[in-house]
Amino acid sequence: MAQFDVYANPSSRQRDGIPYLVVMQSDLLDHLPTRLVMPLVVERFNAASLPSRLIPSFRIGGQTLHLWPQQTATILSRMLGEPVASLKGDQSRLLDALDAVVSGI
Repeated sequence: MAQFDVYANPSSRQRDGIPYLVVMQSDLLDHLPTRLVMPLVVERFNAASLPSRLIPSFRIGGQTLHLWPQQTATILSRMLGEPVASLKGDQSRLLDALDAVVSGI
């Protein structure tokens, strides 16, 4: 599992609002049974009213989704299946959003 790979949300109950999860965990920790992930959410709020550093948007599967870094969590890696996309090219935006949660905006 590569860092910044995107996976379909394995939770059928949450999938409508959170269709994808992006792996934030370093590849150096692949031996662990869990992955640190951030949700990519469907806009059900006014994203423009939030700091773009905190809530960057991405196009995946033909839809615009917003990173929701304050909901970062772990999930068992065996639940993730196969990646559907990669956001490796956007790693600075992903890490900046996580930093905004940890360090402040």
